[in-house]
Amino acid sequence: MTLCVAMLIASEFMPVSLLTPIARDLHATQGMAGQAISVSGLFAVLTSLLIAPFAGRFDRRYILMAMTLLLIASLVLIALAPSFAVLMAARALLGMAVGGFWALSTATVLQLVPEPLVPKALGMIYMGNAVATAFAAPAGAYLGAVIGWRAVFWGLVPIVVVNLLWQWASLPAMPPRGSIPVSRVFSLLKRRHVGFGMLAIMLTFAGAFASFTYLRPFLETETGAAPGQLSLLLLGLGAAGFVGTYVAGHLLARDHLLRLLRGLPVLLALATAGLLLMGHFVPGVAVMMILWGGINAAIPVCWSTWLARALRDEPESGGGLMVACIQLAIMLGGALGGLLLDHLSITATFTGGVMLLVLSALIVGGGGRILWAESPRG
Repeated sequence: MTLCVAMLIASEFMPVSLLTPIARDLHATQGMAGQAISVSGLFAVLTSLLIAPFAGRFDRRYILMAMTLLLIASLVLIALAPSFAVLMAARALLGMAVGGFWALSTATVLQLVPEPLVPKALGMIYMGNAVATAFAAPAGAYLGAVIGWRAVFWGLVPIVVVNLLWQWASLPAMPPRGSIPVSRVFSLLKRRHVGFGMLAIMLTFAGAFASFTYLRPFLETETGAAPGQLSLLLLGLGAAGFVGTYVAGHLLARDHLLRLLRGLPVLLALATAGLLLMGHFVPGVAVMMILWGGINAAIPVCWSTWLARALRDEPESGGGLMVACIQLAIMLGGALGGLLLDHLSITATFTGGVMLLVLSALIVGGGGRILWAESPRG
């Protein structure tokens, strides 16, 4: 499951580092190519909301393997794509795989391991996310320049095929336990703290991905980074994610949840603005990229902790709802950033992301709006 998560995340965000050659070969603008991130987010939203009622009727082992098959089909279609329309169709399949697999991951872990081992098992799965975030973009940028962007996606196919065979051999039967109605998932939004929390989540991730999706165009046009520098800058951003995850866990253990939920979007906004201010100064941009990667990686850890505390009674429904909100935010953030890039400038794209991040911090405020049955101290 950890390897599959790594491949899903790598496939979802690989276009970030390959945006320019993809746009050129498929005769699209860079803003249009950025929508490849957005369309996968749209289908991930739909799948994450609908997978629970569907999966409740079947052995979860086969549902997870079906999501992996969708990933393989998507990678093959992307590598073969003769047009922008085919690329978007392939990304839709990928979105279904991402949304379905993530929405079922926590419930699957609960069936696979005894309760005392659940945190460790979930940590292993999130490690796949961290590895992919760290290495997908720089590896994609480097290999794309050497062997071409299509070959990069072809290279992922055999790894995912091996993963599918591994799932077949290792995953035990997980009989259905009954479905969760979609209405039950949406009913959570009637709770005031859930509604505000999901709004803050969407603003945070939309603000982050409005900028993250278009980092390569920024580094190429504003910073003037050469291919080798581009790979190193993206590697620095990704590797900083390991540090950000560790520091966030350490601070959360000291009950600083609210300070992190409020402060991290502001810090990410400052790092984004710092990229614009540094402009052509490569060392300064490198520092901002490292800060950006560390701060951004800490955000999902904090919101997952919020979910565990604020929705103790509905962890599965809450998990599906949060996945849907995050994927919807990725879609909207990427779309907004692309529109601003095509019609205004990269500066406008990053400024839009900054504004969304600051608004998220304002929604969190003192914490009273997003916490339930807890003191807003932290």
